[in-house]
Amino acid sequence: MEKQEYTITVYTENSIGMITRIAIIFSRRKINIESLNTSPSEVHGIHRFTIVITESEEVVRKLCRQIEKQVEVLKTYYNTNDEVIWQEQALYKVPTSIVTEKAPIERLLREYGAHAVVIRNDYTVFETAGHREEIDKLTEALAEYNLIEFVRSARIAIIKDSEGFHKKLKQFEQAEPAEEVVENEYLNKQDKVFTM
Repeated sequence: MEKQEYTITVYTENSIGMITRIAIIFSRRKINIESLNTSPSEVHGIHRFTIVITESEEVVRKLCRQIEKQVEVLKTYYNTNDEVIWQEQALYKVPTSIVTEKAPIERLLREYGAHAVVIRNDYTVFETAGHREEIDKLTEALAEYNLIEFVRSARIAIIKDSEGFHKKLKQFEQAEPAEEVVENEYLNKQDKVFTM
């Protein structure tokens, strides 16, 4: 089967060690994670992992099923690049003298939608967002102007044809309501119940 880039979205409870357990699933199968981002989701207490890999659809499907077996994982989706809206963010540090003296660099930064975040006498930091290819092109162009430092974020993505996880969670709760919570009559009475 043909390999292509997939974005895997995992909704989990916010628990310690979750990122390690998910990473182990990939490493056991010798699958390289190209990008990994974690953040809170639209649902309070639920975190969202955005993972980018290049694999066949069959492998990705099996991988998602394996991830969903984790107790804290609520739902996992996988999508091609055409099915998601995605961006990466980048920061570039260049000498301020280059920026002020060279007009082409100013046009270049404007062309890529970069804007200054920090301006100091010795360096200026620019920020931009876009697809990986756009960021790579700007990085190559800035390398000719004494690029001091560069860093790129992991991918963030939103599924185009999704109504959001919050709506699905509410539908699930309506279909399978939780049982009524029953108070334990012996709660806070340990000293009376467990005596010797």
